[in-house]
Amino acid sequence: MAENPGPGEAPRFIIELRRIRATMLPEVGGKAANLGELIWAGLPVPPGFCLTTEAYRRALQRDASPESALSDVLHKLGAADPGDLERLASLAARARDAVLDAGIPADVEDAVRLAYAALGPESAVAVRSSATAEDLPFASFAGQQDTYLNVVGADAVLQAVRKCWASLWTDRAVSYRASNGIDQATVTLAVVVQRMVDADTAGVLFTANPVTGRRREAVIDANPGLGEAVVSGAVNPDHFVVDSLTGRITERRIGDRKLVIRSLPGGGTERIDLPGPNGAAASLDAGGSAGGACLSDSQIRALGALGQRVEEHYGAPQDTEWAIDGDGKLWLTQARPITTLYPQMTRQPAVTGPHAYLCFSLAQGLTRPLTPMGLAGIRLMASSVAGAAGFRVPEPRNGPSPYYEAGQRIYIDLTSVLRSATGRAIVPRIFDVMEARSAAVMRALFEDPRFAVTTRTPFKLIRHVAPIVFRFRLPEILLRALFRPNVALDKVQGLGHNLKAALEISADSTPRERLDHAERIMGEKLFPILPNTLPPVALGFAMMGLVRKLLGEQASWGELQTVIRGLPNNVTTEMDLALWRLATSIRDDPASAETLTSGEPAALAESYRDGGLPAVAQSGLAAFLRDYGHRAIAEIDLGMPRWSDDPTHIIGVLANYLRLDDPRLAPDKQFEKAARDAEEQAAVLVARARSKSPLHAKIVKMALERTRMFAGLRELPKYNLVLAFATVRAQISKVGETLADAGSIDHAGDVFFLDFNDARRGLDGADLRDLVAQRREDYELELKRRHVPRVLLSDGTEPEALPSGLRGRTGAPAGAPMPDGALLGTPASAGTVTAVARVIMDPVGAHLEPGEILVAPSTDPGWTPLFLTAGGLVMEMGGPNSHGAVVAREYGIPAVVGVPDATSRISSGQTITVDGATGTVVPEG
Repeated sequence: MAENPGPGEAPRFIIELRRIRATMLPEVGGKAANLGELIWAGLPVPPGFCLTTEAYRRALQRDASPESALSDVLHKLGAADPGDLERLASLAARARDAVLDAGIPADVEDAVRLAYAALGPESAVAVRSSATAEDLPFASFAGQQDTYLNVVGADAVLQAVRKCWASLWTDRAVSYRASNGIDQATVTLAVVVQRMVDADTAGVLFTANPVTGRRREAVIDANPGLGEAVVSGAVNPDHFVVDSLTGRITERRIGDRKLVIRSLPGGGTERIDLPGPNGAAASLDAGGSAGGACLSDSQIRALGALGQRVEEHYGAPQDTEWAIDGDGKLWLTQARPITTLYPQMTRQPAVTGPHAYLCFSLAQGLTRPLTPMGLAGIRLMASSVAGAAGFRVPEPRNGPSPYYEAGQRIYIDLTSVLRSATGRAIVPRIFDVMEARSAAVMRALFEDPRFAVTTRTPFKLIRHVAPIVFRFRLPEILLRALFRPNVALDKVQGLGHNLKAALEISADSTPRERLDHAERIMGEKLFPILPNTLPPVALGFAMMGLVRKLLGEQASWGELQTVIRGLPNNVTTEMDLALWRLATSIRDDPASAETLTSGEPAALAESYRDGGLPAVAQSGLAAFLRDYGHRAIAEIDLGMPRWSDDPTHIIGVLANYLRLDDPRLAPDKQFEKAARDAEEQAAVLVARARSKSPLHAKIVKMALERTRMFAGLRELPKYNLVLAFATVRAQISKVGETLADAGSIDHAGDVFFLDFNDARRGLDGADLRDLVAQRREDYELELKRRHVPRVLLSDGTEPEALPSGLRGRTGAPAGAPMPDGALLGTPASAGTVTAVARVIMDPVGAHLEPGEILVAPSTDPGWTPLFLTAGGLVMEMGGPNSHGAVVAREYGIPAVVGVPDATSRISSGQTITVDGATGTVVPEG
């Protein structure tokens, strides 16, 4: 087949598929690049050629002036809102018309006719779009452009080429690119012309299970005739699952096959409606009779093996299309990455065999990825914890052996917990109050024989807990909290002063000294905060359990939840109320109130940095940030700006507070009421205990006093940790300034896309700009991920996605009647509210009207200013003692947590009813 001259001689319009490589994507588009790679790898791909993107540009260059129809459309598309589908569709239609009007230049037409003739006289071909933004590692764009099957004759091929070019601007393609942030003006289209496979059977093959995530498990959908029936979703296909490594067929399901698409002699296709082999879909167990299956067992296994070869070539799971011709030959007609799979762990465990990993990020209420420097800091902390527990940690910067990362999120290896009788008894109970659905997933894994108990004694646990118990004198701390609570409280609250002294460093320290100091804080100074603070907190909640045990049915769950409302000694509550007091002072100052209610938060933040806000607002905000400016959204990530770095979020919250005009809803009044309700409920419980005996009353009174004194301290460890994180971030930022001045990175903030080792290399003169660019790109992609698995198995399986996964309720009382359409979660804060929902994915710049129900993926202290005016709370993550649940109870707002997919199943503006006692959320309509 003749090809055009090289680029130095003339435009190259035609390239044979067999000469194409993946690196040629800008010239041939994603589909052609992948087909060329498959051929190069020796895989069975029908021959053909690619009409390059140069041909598309050549066709449109006659219409390329700034005033041209297409140029005008591209300009308007760049300014269009990705959510304005009507506007996008209108512009897409104009773009299609512009492309069709451009026609095909004579030199391009001649090249196509010559290349088509080389395939054989009147060959039947498939004419397929191949866009430069298609079949990419981060977005497959499957089905966004057009394909034309069984095209016969050069004139028909040229007509199909024009239609493919125009399909670059289908409504779906334009919308998909807009939602993925791809510049419409940069996208071009090549066209693949490929010899047609007259298929007896065809379909799709995923080399990993796209639903469960399990790797090395091929999923095949097949139907008689051309694969278009399967790809388009027009038929219920035969469905097979096969282990790619062993060839064992684990699942068969026979489809209805009511539609078959066949090639017609002379060109085109026909759709044949059939009654189906059994009149309805039939299911068969693995190993059962194949019935009327359109694939034999040997063909299923051959497809599995072929898919495995494709995956090995690309080094990642692939979504492929295939066809089997009348001679029984198997052909590949497409391969693209499976972009929906969650990434696997960045390293392999030292011990082979199945492993289960828990997402610690989600347990911390964090759905977004962490920056590389943020992960580096957490690795040092994790190593510090492991070292204190007597585990061997060869290199602290790499983290301890149970520490893993996937999708730039933190995972912990749960395997030893699942295989330990003691671990099974303790750890799920902890997660019952932290992140209840994670606890449910753990318990479901108890039934998996791969994680059968192998350790039945607690000796291993004792060996690792004992060093911490004795080193930090935990029994003494607990006894002090029990018998000398005021002394215990003073000691805990004094830890912050000691920490601040340890965080100081000389102002004239060198960049290397700053890095050393930052690593020393993360790796040595922080862990002691936890064992010195958490025992009184644990005692506080244990005392509530003691009351429940002493009073039995006389102390309901809801009544005990009331006792822990309006808790004292909670630094997060104190922060939120301080922000409310600031809002009150701003409201009382007309100049400040006018400025904050009329300006944009980002512009107001800039004015604050310049000292340009009215005096009351300027000084009040400065005072607030002196006390709480170390806090942030996703604050366990060193890479996230602190409020003192960027107060935009806080200014936006203040503006929201100023809209609250009902004095009864004022947060300070609500908090005072919650505290009164708690004290009254405690008195009621003491009275009930007195009916048993004076001793019961004395014990219950003492227990509830300690519950209210210590339970609020739950927020203090994280508060102190984040205080240290802010210091570490400040030191690393100064190192970033040095690296930027030296040209190792472009901007000082780029340092957070390095780790400590990288930063040291930069100080040695290494150019790190390419590394930063790649990591920023990876981070931005992960920011778009909406679903993060709570638990992952080492083969990529997400247990919650299995057919027997956890789809029932996690917290509603057994046997309780469920309203129709109810979403089920874990009760977190008793009470019922019906109001408008506001779905918020990121609190920065969020607008929440007073009384609206906040629906969020998760929350951390950075979210809690929104709680002050919220009427209720619904979270996808969390348990009854997770951060959001605790704060909701303190503010007395109904809350349900652990509601799967709440942010996608509930829409902003929708009226919902939240019942915090039963754990139900009922949308209206």
